[in-house]
Amino acid sequence: MDILHLVDRLETLIHKSWRIPFTSNVVIQEETFLDIIDQLRMAIPDEVKRARQLGAERERLIEQAQREADRIIAQAQEQISALIDQQEVVRQAEQKAQALLAEANRSAELIRADADAYVVEVLSNLEEELLRLITTVRNGIHKLERSASHRKSEAAPPVEAEVETGKPART
Repeated sequence: MDILHLVDRLETLIHKSWRIPFTSNVVIQEETFLDIIDQLRMAIPDEVKRARQLGAERERLIEQAQREADRIIAQAQEQISALIDQQEVVRQAEQKAQALLAEANRSAELIRADADAYVVEVLSNLEEELLRLITTVRNGIHKLERSASHRKSEAAPPVEAEVETGKPART
C-alpha cells in the first residue's frame, strides 16, 4: 500500500473519532488505528526500498549521463583537434604554395633575364655580321663601280672625235 494513502486513512480516522468535550483529545477505534499502523510498518520498508532503488537508478542514470557527456566532450575535442590539425596542414600547404610560387617567380625572372641577355648577344652578333656583310657588299659595289668607270674611260673615244663628227666614236 501507498504510505500517503495510509496516512490519509489515519487522518480520516481521527476526524471521524469522538471528541472529548472541552479538550482537544479524541477517542479512536484502537483496532482500526493499530491495523493502519501495521500496514504502515509493512509499507515503509517497501517505500524505503523503492526510494533507495529510485535513488540508485537516479545515480546510475546520472553516471551514465556523465559518461555520455564525457564521451561527447572527448569526441568534440578530437574533432576540434582534427580540425585544428587540418587547418594547420592547410596553413602549411598555403605557405609552401606561396614559397613555391615565389621561387617560380624568381626562376622565371632569372630565365627571362638570361633569355634577354642571350637575345641581346645573338642580335649584337647578327648586327656585327650584317655590318660586316654590308661593308663587304659596299666594297664590292665600289670596286665594281670603279672597274666599270675605268672600263668606260678606256673604251670611250677621245672627245675631239665626237666633236668633229657629232657622233660618238665606235670601237
